[in-house]
Amino acid sequence: MQTTIKGLRFWCCTLAGSATLALVPMTATVAAEDARVNGFYENATYGREGVGLSKFRNTLQLEGEKRIGDVGIFSNVSVNGTLRGTYDGVYDLNKDEYGRTAGGSILLEDTAPVPNPAEFVPHGGGIAPTPNFGFDINQNPNDGMIVLGENLHPQDGGVGFGVPVRPCDVDSRGCIDDYLDKDLNELRFQEFNDRADFIRELYVDFDLNFDSGNVLSTRLGKQQVIWGRTDLFRVLDVINPVDFSRNNIYDELEDIRIPMWILKSDYRMGPTEVFDGLAFDDLNFQVVWNFDQFRPHDIGQCGQPNVILDAGCFFRGMNNLWENGGTVANFANGSIATDFGPGQIGIREAHLPSWSLSNTQLGLKLEGVYGDLGFSLNALTYRSQLPSLRGGIPAENAFTGDTAVWPSLIAFDIHFPRVNLVGGSLDYYSQGIDTVFRVETAYTSGEEFANTLREKLYSESDVVRYVVGADKNIFIPALNESQAFLFSGQIFGQHILDHEREQRLLGEAGIPDWEQNWIATLLIKGFYMNGRLSPQIITAHDVRAQATAVAPSVEWLVNDNFKLTAGANFKVGDGARKFDDCRTCNPWDPFTAAYPGQPAGESAGLSGYEPLGRFQSGPIGMAQKEDEIQLTARYSF
Repeated sequence: MQTTIKGLRFWCCTLAGSATLALVPMTATVAAEDARVNGFYENATYGREGVGLSKFRNTLQLEGEKRIGDVGIFSNVSVNGTLRGTYDGVYDLNKDEYGRTAGGSILLEDTAPVPNPAEFVPHGGGIAPTPNFGFDINQNPNDGMIVLGENLHPQDGGVGFGVPVRPCDVDSRGCIDDYLDKDLNELRFQEFNDRADFIRELYVDFDLNFDSGNVLSTRLGKQQVIWGRTDLFRVLDVINPVDFSRNNIYDELEDIRIPMWILKSDYRMGPTEVFDGLAFDDLNFQVVWNFDQFRPHDIGQCGQPNVILDAGCFFRGMNNLWENGGTVANFANGSIATDFGPGQIGIREAHLPSWSLSNTQLGLKLEGVYGDLGFSLNALTYRSQLPSLRGGIPAENAFTGDTAVWPSLIAFDIHFPRVNLVGGSLDYYSQGIDTVFRVETAYTSGEEFANTLREKLYSESDVVRYVVGADKNIFIPALNESQAFLFSGQIFGQHILDHEREQRLLGEAGIPDWEQNWIATLLIKGFYMNGRLSPQIITAHDVRAQATAVAPSVEWLVNDNFKLTAGANFKVGDGARKFDDCRTCNPWDPFTAAYPGQPAGESAGLSGYEPLGRFQSGPIGMAQKEDEIQLTARYSF
């Protein structure tokens, strides 16, 4: 607890000092009545089944606005800032799971009857393809690790390997430079990093008025730009990356978007007649230029409580294999635990785009209102915020020692490809049935997907995504005679247009993601005690993964300043799924041929849970064993 108090003192002092420096020059020129400062302190304490404490996050957030008024040709000038600092004590209070002493020694499955009938061997106890090309156990010791995916599924005859889970300043194995390399303080004090994330938002607003009555409204600075009308799953709302390490997909997007340095300008035309007979009640044109240095989603580093799709663990384990070598369960002949040396398989590095004008992101949006119908037309060119694994890198042949590019070898670099998006949205209020309908769709080109049919183990595809939703207030007299319940439902769809998959000798190979999939969500929210007590339940169901999340909660506004929220998050469904794991891809022909005459670089389709089954399980299915009880207290001031 002493460590906790020291940590709280550190970030409170830092945040308070930053707030003072930010507000002093503004208070010197703006009257007190034109200033607003408020904020909140929040503690979120979560307990996870089988783990214990999974979150003890303390947040202090300050929000300030200074209205300046008219400055030269500009009107309505204001400066806005939001500062946020957090300390998550779970890394100190439950360090055996998430901190300095997390992980331990591991056993890896060996299902071959010979040469080792023991069924499990320790990390470092597999066979080497040749005696000369194994790895040094002293460089990659059997300590501080878990087996990839062990919290969700057994190895069950499939691929498995060790993943280091301690913070990167304690154990640097598998930490990918500039991408997934957080030390203990960066895990505990997440906003205090080299991107100054404690400055959550800092922007200036100003208007330029034209004689026609039109207005050019501009916002310049660190901000969130919200496109679309989607909850949980984004379609058009892709300008800002998202911090999934905070609470997977379940926090409000307002809290987990990562603000960026952006210029946003809206040319507001108001009521406009486009041509005879067609007049809009409102019409705006928006330009968005994200000129910040590129940032991907924060998918969570292995060793954090929330690692979406468990992808961060796969990446860390694979980078450890590349840098240090390691043992892989059930690999040779599809059944023998195998030791690989450094530079043979794994992830070599992440190519994060450096800042350049060509790496900035540009968006255009036309939006308007016509009667009860609101609409938008959107276009955006941006970098994918999700990583793509591209094979085809030089690696050492574990049998001959030769270095070359081998077909279908599981050796990768991480890239973030350029993506182009066009789409639009509609919302319509039907007075007759008192219901709001929402439709949102996007077409993207340039996205990349894992694909075991291709020699570089990935391919590009166009993708169509959409959401259809409805919101309605419904009275249920048996539950509440005076206030209605809010029902909000939506269906999110994704279609991979260039999907490839085919049957091979031992199973299917190709793209593991579903060619077509749908996720349905439903929110039911009630109101009691004049709105001070609000129970709700949120459900999300992944149709193809057959995975469901159920999140009931009760929010109690004790007074105007203090709020308590008690909730839970449960998952049910089929859990982990299997797909071609490329053990039979035959990169080092003829040594790795699964059957006589197998072509080099062609998978025979042998499958396992890891690594590609995660794309069939989805974010809900991969979190199947992460049921939680949650309590949040917030004091606003």
